[in-house]
Amino acid sequence: MAETWAVLVPEQIDPSGPESIADFADCTGMDEYDSVDAALDDIASYDAVIVRVAELDADVIDRADRLQIIAKHGAGLDNVDIEAASERGIVVCNTPGANSRSVAEHAMSLLFALRRNHRGADRHVRGGGWDRGAYTGRELTGNTLGLFGFGAIARETSDLAHGIGQEVLMFDPYVPDDDVPARVERVTDFGELFARSDAVSVHAPLTQETRHAISTDELAALGEHGILINTARGPIVDEDALLEALETDTLGAAGLDTFAEEPPADDHPLFDRDDVLLTPHVGGVTEEALARMSQRAAANVRTVHDGGVPPSTVNRDALADEVTE
Repeated sequence: MAETWAVLVPEQIDPSGPESIADFADCTGMDEYDSVDAALDDIASYDAVIVRVAELDADVIDRADRLQIIAKHGAGLDNVDIEAASERGIVVCNTPGANSRSVAEHAMSLLFALRRNHRGADRHVRGGGWDRGAYTGRELTGNTLGLFGFGAIARETSDLAHGIGQEVLMFDPYVPDDDVPARVERVTDFGELFARSDAVSVHAPLTQETRHAISTDELAALGEHGILINTARGPIVDEDALLEALETDTLGAAGLDTFAEEPPADDHPLFDRDDVLLTPHVGGVTEEALARMSQRAAANVRTVHDGGVPPSTVNRDALADEVTE
């Protein structure tokens, strides 16, 4: 193992992470290349990569002759081919929980803004209007919030929801019963989550099982006053079904931080709707969360450099299989 490692880091990353491993790592930013693709074309030059949204598919990983670790700056790993990395003995790990509070606050801020018609009211005032009666909102206290997925972010969201007097339901077949707080009600039927909730917030990972899991039936069950919030992954929501539900007043409103394609096309049909609030995948982008993710990703690189396996390694079993075969 080389004493000094070459580490490729994202185009934008809090400097505290790279600074913390400067004793053994020579860090190069992706922005030092002409493009992210150019940086990934040079992947064979690196012992480690910290990645945010860049696509590390099988072709990239196949060229990574020196790579020992892929450290995700964040939690979601749908941009990393974990199987291909495992086949080459590369550790894949993430930073679960580092941005949970930030995403939870963002989800609730979207819900607040939609219930109080902030987008339309803002445009109204900027246009010289002052029709207070046209922007009567609704309180959130006493409402029921449904959570699709119940990982670290959803747990933070449930705490915030309870803090303003909301009831909370959750659907997540992979969470044991004894890991669900007493004040959160579990539902075992996916449709029931939408039928009983005033708003549903999405916090599930993107898998084959969850892709387009929220479509026509779920939106109809949520109802004409219901709100859908998605700060997870765009393809979990069927955007065509969402648009139709909004156009037909089947659904009340939606707050989206993620899209099926990112960035979305300039002529995306949701752009002109006052019943939709859109943000550019910034739920986890706060100064505090960026520092935590940078530091924890860098700490994972240090662990592998020193011969260990980070606690958040997602392919631990696959790597063990590769060693024993």
